[in-house]
Order: sequence, then structure tokens, then C-alpha cells
Amino acid sequence: MGWRVKIRHVTGFEYDGTASASYNEVRMTPLDDGRQNTLERRLIVRPATPIWTYVDHWGTLVSVFDLPKAHTSLTIESVSRVETAASRPRGKPLSWGELRTVDGPVAEMLRPTAQSSISPELAATVREHAEGHDPHETAEAIAWSVNDRVAYTPGATGVLTSAQEVWDQAVGVCQDMSHLTVALMRAAGIPARYVSGYLHPQREAEIGRRVVGQSHAWVEYWTGEWAALDPTNRTEVGEGHVVVARGRDYSDVPPLKGVYQGPPAENQEVTVEVTRLA
Repeated sequence: MGWRVKIRHVTGFEYDGTASASYNEVRMTPLDDGRQNTLERRLIVRPATPIWTYVDHWGTLVSVFDLPKAHTSLTIESVSRVETAASRPRGKPLSWGELRTVDGPVAEMLRPTAQSSISPELAATVREHAEGHDPHETAEAIAWSVNDRVAYTPGATGVLTSAQEVWDQAVGVCQDMSHLTVALMRAAGIPARYVSGYLHPQREAEIGRRVVGQSHAWVEYWTGEWAALDPTNRTEVGEGHVVVARGRDYSDVPPLKGVYQGPPAENQEVTVEVTRLA
């Protein structure tokens, strides 16, 4: 039996003066897919302004809005209710030969990006370790090896840190572990994509109790169908994971991206609250 989860994600800015205009893209809305069903989606912007929504190339729901009038603060509040389930049992994977011939959108998840790049030497080592193992075994071994190598260390990296830098420094957060896992899987010949969303921090969550949640990142890999692993927590994706966006790396999925004309933001505050409803 799955969970029903409520998520409230609020991002607020206070400007050191008056901003005259801004344009923003928001990726905070959970998706509907085979593992989760979104029952409620609400996005509230203050000051109030019209909001448009579209689905991007990677299948993520993107809300866009602009504020053409003067404002001294901006608040974006996303409220969602989502039914989740544990990951489905993994089926028999495709062979390595079949994976080498994938095309279309899946093949895009084999190509390195700036944040999912590693050295040729490290890539060769990954391929060597994959010999004699099937793609499922290889994917899991890669994810858990990242968990073993990288110490969870907030503040040690930035949004532009590459997978190779994470490997070399052996420190990072969920974003970094996911970038490194994606890079190593792609080097092994397994299509892999970066996933962002939310994670309930308690595996045995008390129903009705609101707690401080967190934005989170993990990985999905393709061996005939998509399967998900969370290298940061060394686990398969479960009822506490809520998918919001998927892409090649973080640059495809930021919760908020925009530009504005005005003074620097004097204060930014982000809060995430999650409640298990059932």
C-alpha cells in the first residue's frame, strides 16, 4: 500500500529596494507517472499575476509568469497532494549489445553534459568493472559505490560542480552524488537521467504530522524500462520520494529560474513542509 503526501514548498525574496520587472520559470509541480498520482496542484505567486504552464522536452511541468510592475518582494508557494508507491520490481534487463543500439530520447541520456562529465580514465575503469555483470547489477554497484566514496557534506560544492570534481574531492550533497552516479552509469553504457523532487525524511512517517522536508535528487536508469535508485540514501526509491522533474542534469530541472531588473535580493528564504496524510 502506498502513501498519500502533502507538500508545501515556499520560496520568498525580499529586495533591497524595488524590482521593476521579472520573468520566472517554476518546476515545483509533482508529475503523474506509473509510480505516483498527483491529486492536487496549486501554485500561488505574490504579488498576484497570471501563470501559464507547459510540458518541457523532458516531460516536466513548467509554470511561467512575469511581473511587469514594481515590487519589493516575491513569494512562490507550491502546494501538492500526491499518492506514491514503492518502486516496481525490476524486470529482466536488455543485454549490453541491445543497450548500445538505443536511439531517440533514451539515447540522449547516454551523452555526458558539463555536470555529468568524467575523465576518460575513470570511464575506462567503470567499463572494466562492468564486465561480467548485467546492467542491473552494474547500475546498483555504481550507485552504492558513490554512496561509499562521497561523504555527505553540505556547502562543500556548488551548482556548477562537475561529476569528476565530486569523484576527486569525495564530498558533496544529493545533487553531486546523483551527477556522479549518472556520469558513471552513462560511461558504463547505461542510459541514466537526473531526477529532482522531494523526500519525506522519515521512513516510518507518522500520519498527519507535518515535518520539515527537503528537496532531493536521485537517479533513474534504463535497461528496457526505467528503474530508480537513491545513491545518497543507498536505497531504491520508495513511498517517501515524490518526483517533480527529470533531465540530463540539474541544469534541466532547477525549481526556480528567472531574471529580474532591480537591486540585489537582500534576503531569500526557502521552506519545504511534508505531511503524510495516509
